[in-house]
Amino acid sequence: MNGKQGDFSQGKVSSLILRLGLPIVLAELVHVLYNIVDRMYIGHMGDTGTAALTGLGVCFPLITLIGAFANLCSTGGATLSTIARGEGDDARAERILSTAFTFLLLVGGFLTVTLFATAPLTLKVLGGDEVSLPYALDYFRIYVVGTIPVLISLGMNAFINSQGFPRIGMVTVILGAALNIVLDPLFIYALDMGVRGAALATVLSQSASAFWVLRFLCGKRPPVRLRRLRLDLPLLRSVMALGVTGFTFKITNSITQAIVNMVLKAWGGPLSSLYIGAMSLIYSMREIMSLPINGVTSGGQSVMSYNYGAKQYRRVSEGIRFVLLGGLVINTFMWVLAMFFPRWLVGIFTEDEALIQLTVRCARIYFGAFPFMALQVTGQHTFVALNYPAHALCFSLLRKIVLVAPLTLLLPPLGLGVQGAFWAEFISQVCGASACFFTMYRVIWRRLRRAEPVPEPAPALD
Repeated sequence: MNGKQGDFSQGKVSSLILRLGLPIVLAELVHVLYNIVDRMYIGHMGDTGTAALTGLGVCFPLITLIGAFANLCSTGGATLSTIARGEGDDARAERILSTAFTFLLLVGGFLTVTLFATAPLTLKVLGGDEVSLPYALDYFRIYVVGTIPVLISLGMNAFINSQGFPRIGMVTVILGAALNIVLDPLFIYALDMGVRGAALATVLSQSASAFWVLRFLCGKRPPVRLRRLRLDLPLLRSVMALGVTGFTFKITNSITQAIVNMVLKAWGGPLSSLYIGAMSLIYSMREIMSLPINGVTSGGQSVMSYNYGAKQYRRVSEGIRFVLLGGLVINTFMWVLAMFFPRWLVGIFTEDEALIQLTVRCARIYFGAFPFMALQVTGQHTFVALNYPAHALCFSLLRKIVLVAPLTLLLPPLGLGVQGAFWAEFISQVCGASACFFTMYRVIWRRLRRAEPVPEPAPALD
């Protein structure tokens, strides 16, 4: 990159996106390992492995809820900070960073106390039974103690990547994941702590990542630094208005995961626990399959935001095109893996033959329309990158709340039985993703391709 660090107005757009995206892909890969290593070790805990894996699946909605608050600040804060830097206003970018960090600390304290106190009732409602609930409680009660480090490492790392330091951001995740991989077998097996050991390893690893993030953002290298705590309410409102799309994406995942668990428990009969375990493995597969496109869209979002602030509209259009084409190629390849080689992916997490066979059947339904998700992420990330909070929020809600949640409840009694919970995702990918992309094309992309400014969707910050 030419000029000052993180100047995305110079150089070939595709090269910039790849230079940002490839380290982010590697970081995402390690982050997924961060999450799935626990499931791999837990799934191989002998006779208790399947029950413990189901208990971990019961925890997923609450773990996703915590991640949603990290997205609230990273999506809105990092994007608005990048737009401000593109406009040449580093002082405002720094105020956004400080406000986002302070807000995360306040939210983290509240979530720690609330989720710890309500865990027994909440986990039971989310599908825990007499077999899986003890494992879910053992894991989550320890995991939730590390809420603040989780929020810092996930929420603030985006400010490192968006300033043109993707390799530093990659180290954030690699540091925690490597530590987690080392500590998991030590705590789970050597110290015989089981799922509690997996949770403790995760908390310690996230704490190491959080320390690395703060050390860098408070140092002298980044153009926009974290100097002090502050809560600028006008800026916070702007961050939340845009960040609500990332928050909604996570929170709707949490809601739909909870609904799916309850439907699987109600319609799965004697195999209900096995179905919940299968869905937890499918979520793990989805994390792996979404890795490459997440890196491309994250890199593309930073490049688009900076050039939008600098009024380089043709470069924004080039970024959208590259993200779309790259996403279609990537997701089609992942679809081939899911359709023809699902057993290999599932076998990473468990040796239970019954669970493997059930997961393979359900995964082929769940991922049947996965290439369409390239349309969803291209449209969604473009709306966020150009500060279109209302559109971004609308399509976050459309796919999960308007489509997946009702279909999950409606399809089983319409003759599909428990399989309806998996067909709901298939239908939502086709309909929701198509609507998101073609709206983005009509509202934004065709205007940018003519190098025309798009209408301002939101008032300027403060």
